[in-house]
Amino acid sequence: MRILITNDDGINAPGLEVLHGIATDLAGPDGEVWTVAPAFEQSGVAHCISYTHPTMIAELGARRFAAEGSPADCVLAGLHDVLSDGPPDLVLSGVNRGNNAAENALYSGTIGGAMEGALQGMRSIALSQYYGPGNYALDDPFEAARAHGAQLVRDLLEKGIWQDREYGVFYNVNFPPVAAQDVKGTRISRQGYRHDVNFTVDVHYSPSGRKFLWVKGGPQHTPTAPGTDAAVNLEGFISVTPMRADLTAHEVIDTLAERFG
Repeated sequence: MRILITNDDGINAPGLEVLHGIATDLAGPDGEVWTVAPAFEQSGVAHCISYTHPTMIAELGARRFAAEGSPADCVLAGLHDVLSDGPPDLVLSGVNRGNNAAENALYSGTIGGAMEGALQGMRSIALSQYYGPGNYALDDPFEAARAHGAQLVRDLLEKGIWQDREYGVFYNVNFPPVAAQDVKGTRISRQGYRHDVNFTVDVHYSPSGRKFLWVKGGPQHTPTAPGTDAAVNLEGFISVTPMRADLTAHEVIDTLAERFG
């Protein structure tokens, strides 16, 4: 198996090393794992692409490249430059440091990389490691992802639904904030919604009096609806959320059409 991996935490992020291990396990001794990841952290860039300026790419080692761009840029570079001799069988993005459940999914560069893979017709999965009291003090906070990641991806490759229509399915996987031995299983779940949790800004002033804004997120352990991604993560389960790049609110189309005559 030939696998392309990327992330949004940057080429030197520990989660990318975890993902490389997962991909190596999946690829097998005769397979190939290719890394094309951002040269610098790109958290929160969602599905951004560098449409108005070029992206510099550098080879750092065997099958290892860094690109000065977003995760989606890296997938484009991987598919159309680095692996121009033949496409991968799978695109993996992550393992993100922190969860990409609920509203975080809309901002996530990790998910943006997987989304670009899906738009390019590739089987694609985003993987993230929830942080919390059950794992942040461990020697390896990514323990749950490291231990369960390869089998989870195998299950998705065997049982998942993929390019079934114009906007094919890709998957958002979040590993719970617990030690590997405390993972209770896997739940297929909808994207949740954290009520009264959103991004805001903190205002700061430099010594020269210039105003700067720091974007900050809200509490990450606010429960979402039962059975949704963050809720099952906080209960100790791996969440698997099927997604599409189609942003249409299909359920209101007919009603709107009637109202507009």
